[in-house]
Amino acid sequence: MGIRTDKAVNYHKSFHSCSSSILEAFADTIGIAESEAKSISAPFAGGRMGKCGAVLSAEYVLEQKYGADAAKKIEEFEEKFKATDKGSVMCVDLRGKVPGSCRACVTDAAKILEDMIG
Repeated sequence: MGIRTDKAVNYHKSFHSCSSSILEAFADTIGIAESEAKSISAPFAGGRMGKCGAVLSAEYVLEQKYGADAAKKIEEFEEKFKATDKGSVMCVDLRGKVPGSCRACVTDAAKILEDMIG
């Protein structure tokens, strides 16, 4: 795993939400503080917006990093995420049904995002 992936997984192991684990680990890549990342990501957690919170935070990073060109990157991210053992980006489809559930989603989202943005 990469440095940011390790950081995201460690945040999740320390009881940070799936969404904050991702956004905090990648905060510096979009020029925000980790404390700001935690508050920005709060609404994404626990499937409250439908999609997996780890996915939503990764997509937020892509939106901030690529602006108008983000849609293609987000589509690429979602395809890669689904191509793992997930098959979906929707929390309801993942929670409790995917081995390792939230931690696995955080790990895979971080790995994919780290590969995509470096």
